[in-house]
Amino acid sequence: MEKKKCPQCKNLILKTSPTCLYCGRPNKFITKEYVDKKWNKDNYKNVFDYIFINKYLVFILLLIFTFVFIIFN
Repeated sequence: MEKKKCPQCKNLILKTSPTCLYCGRPNKFITKEYVDKKWNKDNYKNVFDYIFINKYLVFILLLIFTFVFIIFN
């Protein structure tokens, strides 16, 4: 395992560890994308619901348009 020095407390820590074991300084930059990916597990559910509702709405509108077209011809 590769180790590096913590910039704050100068102790050796693993490169793969998320924080320094001695001082608690984050080893990696935490971004909004990282937090969303790690903690918001329902993101895929929201995307699925959005796509499903849009497809359902398009289907209903197409069905209504077809009935109106048949009735007035």
